[in-house]
This record gives sequence, C-alpha cells and structure tokens, in this order.
Amino acid sequence: MTKAMLTLRVNGERHTVAAEPHHTLLEVLREELNLTGTKHGCELGECGACTVLVNGAPILSCLTLPQQLGDADVLTVEGLANGPELHPLQTAFAEEGAAQCGYCTPGMLLSAKALLDGNPRPTRAEIAQAISGNLCRCTGYTAIYEAVERASRATSSSSARSEPAGLSSPQARD
Repeated sequence: MTKAMLTLRVNGERHTVAAEPHHTLLEVLREELNLTGTKHGCELGECGACTVLVNGAPILSCLTLPQQLGDADVLTVEGLANGPELHPLQTAFAEEGAAQCGYCTPGMLLSAKALLDGNPRPTRAEIAQAISGNLCRCTGYTAIYEAVERASRATSSSSARSEPAGLSSPQARD
C-alpha cells in the first residue's frame, strides 16, 4: 500500500503526516507523531487505554481511522498540561495515588476530562459511568474516583474565584 498525506489538528497544532490508509488514529499518533502517551491496549476497543478526545468527546483511537476525523480537534494526554503546569486531573491522580502502573492513566485522564468539561461537579455514580470504558487492573477504582472528585473541587474552586462577585454561590449558578 502507498501512504496518503493526512493533516490532523492534535493538541492545538496542525500536523501533516504520511500514513497508511488502514492505520488507526492510535498508530498515527504513536508512530507518526511520536505521541506515545496514548497506549496500545487490547486493540479491540474494550480496555480504553487508547482513549483520546475528539472535539471534546472520548473516542477509542484503536478503532478510529484518522481520515474520518476531518478538521476535528484531537487531544491526547500530552496536551493536557499547560506548559509545565499540570492539569488539575494530573495533579489529583498523583496526589491520590490513582496511577499505579500508569498504563490506563492516559485514557482515564481523558475520559475524566470529558466528564468534568461537561459536568464540573459529578457524583460518584457519574464518575463511574464516565470511566466505565477504561479498565484498570491496579487501583480498584477508588483512588481514581477520589482523584476525579479532587480535581472537580480544584477546578470548581478556581472557576469560582474567577467569577464576578455574587456568582460563586451554588444558588447563583443554578
């Protein structure tokens, strides 16, 4: 097969790569763009290790052909931090011990980010639902739930500080 030129917007930057037409987004991210944070897991769409965000929604990159994305925004775990400043989820995962072996962590972080972007104050049940497609063999999930809850509190308190006076109370937001 011959490679085809493909342009993707990943982590805020445009990349043009030559990729085999049958290569998945996972393969292009890892092999062509050297973004190895996204993990090869089951390659069947069952483990969630390859989760990335496309236009803010979690997708399994092992099941996605990059040609299907068009001009979509792809976010990988490498794009979570803001320069040297970790995303609140990354900090919370470290503080709560939610990253044991670390293999599932990139997918977990991105699934949790999609949740918090749409629901800044999720319940434990909503967190469990949001990460239900991400398998972890090390933590038993409790530390992961606690990390997402911690990040929720951190992001909620930082956004409350930036709101105009009178809008930070729960009643004012409802």
